[in-house]
Amino acid sequence: MREINRIFYKVLFLGFIIFSAEAKSKILSYGEAGAKVTVKVFSSLTCPACANWHSKIFYQMKKDFIDEGLVRFEHHPFPLDLAALNAEIILRCHVDNDKRFKFLGEIYKKQKIWAVGSDINKINESIKTIGAQVGLKNEEMDKCLKNDKSQDEILNSRIEAQSKYKIDSTPTVIINDKKYTGKIEYLKFRKEIEKNL
Repeated sequence: MREINRIFYKVLFLGFIIFSAEAKSKILSYGEAGAKVTVKVFSSLTCPACANWHSKIFYQMKKDFIDEGLVRFEHHPFPLDLAALNAEIILRCHVDNDKRFKFLGEIYKKQKIWAVGSDINKINESIKTIGAQVGLKNEEMDKCLKNDKSQDEILNSRIEAQSKYKIDSTPTVIINDKKYTGKIEYLKFRKEIEKNL
């Protein structure tokens, strides 16, 4: 994994310094565009704490606030390694938003299965197995992985987020442009949302 990370950071800092406006349109979001509260989560798909946040907070928040039109949720990619970057790239293959969120949930749920080892080809195959379960074709995913534009958008988005929000760990949760620093506990998180409604 160390070699994968070395390559990843080399690619990341080789010059992706201009943030593309197109990256904003690629943000994975759920909920009403005009909702009073926007929750942004900057996460790496290989990060166990991110998977924990998604399982403990997202689904309950969706039921209580997103489905009621009160909160808009945005998943922002902040890949910490090449495996997370490739998972984000494949996640973007889906054009159907509901299927993307289903895929995101499965990626987190099965993180301990696919996000292991140092062979990026094996990791990619594991991610693609999950993608196939949510309706993506192998050829589609291979094509997405070869798409430099998608990779650039994700990495530029990460750089822009680092600059704007001073992210020092994942997940970083932003509620209406303010960092949430509370515990990963739904009742405390819920109170924070309610303060903003």
